[in-house]
Amino acid sequence: MFKIGVGDGSRSRREGKWNLGMSFLGEKQVKESMFLRVSHGRMKLWTLRAITTLLLWTCIIQLVAIGEVWGPRLLKSWPSCSNSPNKYTEDTNLTSIQPKRHLHLPPKRVYSNNGYLIVSCNGGLNQMRAAICDMVAIARYLNVTLIVPELDKTSFWADSSDFQDIFDVDHFISSLRDEVRILKELPVRLKRRVELGMFYELPPVSWSNISYYHRQILPLLKRHKVVHLNKTDARLANNGLPLKIQKLRCKVNFSALRFTPQIEELGRKMVNMLRRKGPFLVLHLRYEMDMLSFSGCTQGCNEEEVNELTTMRYANPWWKEKDIDPHLKRKDGLCPLTPEETALVLTAFGIDPNIQIYIAAGDIYGGKRRLRGLAKAFPNLVKKETLLEPSDLSFFKNHSSQMAALDYLVSLESDVFIPTYDGNMAKVVEGHRRYLGFKKTISLDRRVLVGLIDQHNSGSLSWEEFSYSVRDSHENRMGSPRNRVMIPERPKEEDYFYSNPQECLAASSISDMSP
Repeated sequence: MFKIGVGDGSRSRREGKWNLGMSFLGEKQVKESMFLRVSHGRMKLWTLRAITTLLLWTCIIQLVAIGEVWGPRLLKSWPSCSNSPNKYTEDTNLTSIQPKRHLHLPPKRVYSNNGYLIVSCNGGLNQMRAAICDMVAIARYLNVTLIVPELDKTSFWADSSDFQDIFDVDHFISSLRDEVRILKELPVRLKRRVELGMFYELPPVSWSNISYYHRQILPLLKRHKVVHLNKTDARLANNGLPLKIQKLRCKVNFSALRFTPQIEELGRKMVNMLRRKGPFLVLHLRYEMDMLSFSGCTQGCNEEEVNELTTMRYANPWWKEKDIDPHLKRKDGLCPLTPEETALVLTAFGIDPNIQIYIAAGDIYGGKRRLRGLAKAFPNLVKKETLLEPSDLSFFKNHSSQMAALDYLVSLESDVFIPTYDGNMAKVVEGHRRYLGFKKTISLDRRVLVGLIDQHNSGSLSWEEFSYSVRDSHENRMGSPRNRVMIPERPKEEDYFYSNPQECLAASSISDMSP
């Protein structure tokens, strides 16, 4: 505005000079022609300045528009500058999303470095999350330098996200500096060694004690300087570890692994939207194509769908089990509940049919057709795609781990969390909810439920009998304090550390744990 004012003053002065020239029109013809030439030159200059100013403003507007599109990715800021700063930041009490504030950095732990550990995580978000916790604990007790973990980009999910796209990498490094040295990448001199193949690579043995890493991995680190662990799922035992290691796993999981500001702000927005309408339940409905194909579970599928799932399983090189009996799997409780079975179970529990149910999942196999029965029994079904505008999710599309992170945050904040399959998300969220104060989590006994459902559907069990049996069989499966079940000879069958990190829970609660 100020520049426009200056331009007006200049124009007035030019007009005054033009009028002055007109008064001498009949007297001095030579002076008139000279004045017109000067005035014409000044007019050209003014026009050039006006065009230049217009072009500059056009460029600025275009740059601002580009900044709104790319800014959140490049600058890691949320929301974009086109939004009100307070658009998503309401005054809420979110137990899992802590407001950012200046923290005093813990002092660095000084130790003699035994080498550099590179780790490549495999699996989905929550499998990788647990693996990162394990790898930090291993690096700490081997006195090595950990390179920020690489995330899986080649498995079924084909997510190209790097660590810093999902987690706050600077917070991760600084919050653990009193435990272990973590670098974003190898030093230059060691990068060259890796490029020349001068490092050692191996998958560590699953469910290993820390002594295995001291005996087998530490000598390799000292000899080769750089060791790459190319598999990280379940590579550290659930039990039999020093208390310090267990507590460090919790520190990483519940404190160091903080999602990026974009993910946390969008998670906060969804929780606020749900809470404004009252209590809400999160249903981790794992009736998705990849799970059905992997597990061989086909309950409720037509012949065409069964063939599609079978073809997908045989074509996937990562899934070793190919020939699967779906009926036996379901009978053994190894299949996710179908949407129809889930509706029966929720009704039997006495869940209010008007409660908001947030479905934490990807695309449900069979789409709206398979959700029809569940939606009829519980009409207030929502997902992130229905809560949010497409523009809110545009930066997360084709990034399944980032989308799963949003579901993770909403799951932590729900009044009730119910997973229909005990996969990695179900287990890790259950453990995190225990840590947050034993928030209600209903762990479904699918083997019992399948038997009850079949009896009810066949008419041999009345609704009253069915409903009572469902509630009675889950009386002690509500996320209350209890001891972890330990089966040293069969670690796959015992309770997962991350589903019940009892060593990290409040002492008052531990003393009241049931066996």
